[in-house]
Amino acid sequence: MAGYQTDAINTLLGATLLGRAEPALVEHLLIDSRKLVFPETTLFFAIHSAKRDGHQYIDELYRRGVTNFVVSREVDTSIYPSAQFLQVTDVIIALQLLAASHRKHFHYPVIGITGSNAKTIIKEWLNHLLQQEFKIVRSPRSYNSQLGVPLSIWQMDTSFDLGIFEAGISQEGEMGKLEAMITPAIGLITNLGEAHSEGFETMSDKLEEKLLLFKHSDLIIYCKDHGLIDKAIQKKISAGTTTETLSWGMDAAADIKVIQKESAVGKTKITVGYKENIFTFSIPFSDPAAIENAMHCFAIAVALDKAKEVLDRMEDLPPLSMRLEMKEGQNQCTLINDSYNADLNGLLSALEFMSMQGGFDTRIAILSDITGVVGNLEVIYKKIAGHLAQSKVASLIGIGVHFNQYKSEFTSVGIETELFSSTEDFLQHFHASNFREAIILIKGARRFRFERISHLLEKKIHQTRLEIDLSSITHNLKAYKRKLNQGTGIMAMVKAFSYGAGSYEIANLLQFHRVEYLAVAYVDEGVELRKAGINLPIMVMNTEPQGFPELLEYNLEPEIYSIEIASLFEQYLRHEGISFFPIHIKLDTGMHRLGFEEDSLSALIELMSASNAFKVQSVFTHLVASENPSEDNFTSLQIKRFDESCEKLKLALGYSFLRHAANTAAISRHPKLQYDMVRLGIGLYGVDPGNQEMELIESGTLRTTISQIKNVVPGESVGYGRGAIVERISTIATIRIGYADGYPRSLGNGNGVVWVKGHLVKTIGNICMDMTMIDITDHPEIGLNDEVVVFGRENPIKKLASAAGTIAYEIMTGISQRVQRVYYGE
Repeated sequence: MAGYQTDAINTLLGATLLGRAEPALVEHLLIDSRKLVFPETTLFFAIHSAKRDGHQYIDELYRRGVTNFVVSREVDTSIYPSAQFLQVTDVIIALQLLAASHRKHFHYPVIGITGSNAKTIIKEWLNHLLQQEFKIVRSPRSYNSQLGVPLSIWQMDTSFDLGIFEAGISQEGEMGKLEAMITPAIGLITNLGEAHSEGFETMSDKLEEKLLLFKHSDLIIYCKDHGLIDKAIQKKISAGTTTETLSWGMDAAADIKVIQKESAVGKTKITVGYKENIFTFSIPFSDPAAIENAMHCFAIAVALDKAKEVLDRMEDLPPLSMRLEMKEGQNQCTLINDSYNADLNGLLSALEFMSMQGGFDTRIAILSDITGVVGNLEVIYKKIAGHLAQSKVASLIGIGVHFNQYKSEFTSVGIETELFSSTEDFLQHFHASNFREAIILIKGARRFRFERISHLLEKKIHQTRLEIDLSSITHNLKAYKRKLNQGTGIMAMVKAFSYGAGSYEIANLLQFHRVEYLAVAYVDEGVELRKAGINLPIMVMNTEPQGFPELLEYNLEPEIYSIEIASLFEQYLRHEGISFFPIHIKLDTGMHRLGFEEDSLSALIELMSASNAFKVQSVFTHLVASENPSEDNFTSLQIKRFDESCEKLKLALGYSFLRHAANTAAISRHPKLQYDMVRLGIGLYGVDPGNQEMELIESGTLRTTISQIKNVVPGESVGYGRGAIVERISTIATIRIGYADGYPRSLGNGNGVVWVKGHLVKTIGNICMDMTMIDITDHPEIGLNDEVVVFGRENPIKKLASAAGTIAYEIMTGISQRVQRVYYGE
């Protein structure tokens, strides 16, 4: 692990020292406040960009224990008496200088990979192929940018003997900075495509910039079949460089000659010749891109004198996960959502994926202008039209100025074309009924914000709505905060769609009011919050191996509740080259649901002692009956077990962590159990399970309307099963809510009441899937389309839950997603 004193870093950067004078040890670099793990030894770089200013996170990070900062502007050090600030002109350059200096301490081989595509998959495949022979440090995920590369290089230490790092650029002048940090001995250029070409006048200019990565390399590896690359490298050699080359390809002059390729469905057998040797291996792919990527990997194995060792492993090359998402849409449509970018290569891949999906007669593409293209736009859009036609796309919705310019290219190949100048223009003319029984590809550059289109096509319209009063949630949050000791944090539970109230909107409010943590049930809930811009730390309670990639990609912190899940996650982190990933340990002190019991802790301690994959952020338990006075002795027993296990873990780990045990009821009933943090759930919405005098305000109101009113004569029945027989001439109203919306079936036949025009009115007959009948005979003022309050301040949810024989939690979380959420108050 890297370790430097701040005074040495200050000298290296030529910074101006502000604040605390005493030096401190720095082991971790941070540019994203959400990824804080070790506050005491972290140096935060307050990067200022067009989208975000890192200086605005200094206050939050200081409160969380960070005391070392690199800044580019004056800071009022009196506010942060324990902090030290290194003031520089450019924070990004400072970060890169520190990484470049760190790199010079290590002399084992480093491989640098650049090119327009496939850098990440080649890096991961090389790790798969070579990890038995080398201890490899590599770029996490696709950390290949001006910010990602220094964080990757910082991972280097003496425990490794091979480095593999990616380098990605988007404009001139960038590669020299990356080369100074990576300084690869072996360089690989994968290919030259159109991605990020807008930053260069010509493809030759872009290639020349990419080759700067190999300025001090001993060896360059490339495919000789790529003519432009071959020509540029030969020119470099003829200019007198001492760098050697290793080429591969079908070209007879290639150093590694591809003799034969035999492809079948999902498999390719490749025979190559190198010097006097013939090598044959198979890969589990048949597409040209995978074959090229595999050959790049084999060429590097040759350069490292490990060709024989990797032959059998080539057959087990893992697939790389796709960005494309398939979702269910309205009107029996299926959506393929790729709103990440709109480059030409990505479009072709998306169309290929679309073609693989059967069962649809109608194919629609919603596309933004293609980005990153260089050359004749007319030729490029003609090419796009051809690929759309080949993929049997019947209709195109083109958004942007280019589609309008080249509309004839699409209509000439029989594609029905509708054009809009902007996403806003499309949204103004949007009609869901225009999309029916089709597969729809949605692909647009980020600036077009196509997620709005995807949301409309997914959205289910329903007159019944759940209104959330954000002011009430704020009031309730403050009420619980007043119960807390100074320094006690809050982990707000936003699992289960924030108890049915809606995820992003509630999380955004909690973020504004500075709670310390959020908790969700499943990884996809956390992903949605991250996509919506929530940057608070997020704990995921139900960790599953299928969600491991998203945990890393979206910086989500898993609850570890068993040795099995701990072992699987440790293996995954090791495979990904990740160290000190934040986790939360769940202890089972009596709930007997999830968590480590005391006698199973030793296996976890043994695993963590043998690996640096984890950093324990918190240890917690769940109180079984904190709301019940008759079970207070058992609550005390749970706390005794919790304290003992925490002490055992602290001694074994050698560092402290957050502890939390109190849930909503315990906050109000057991103030001594606050520890470092409490977990606040349903109390946010105005329901206190501890039944204390909290002066909470119920925040949710479920409303619907009357769809029809009928008169029913005596002896006639109402609803399924003739559950109700009327004994008088009755006026029956049907309201737009049923058990599919979350209104419990047990509330039928008069068990439930709703509030209409100042009256509590009973249900009649059995609850239907989408409708409920109510008896309004005694209230003639009630009419068609009048509003009905199912629960809210006029009809409290706790009373409704009691009538249904359940608890408020179940009612709130049971409100269907098809019920529209409306937010007001803040």
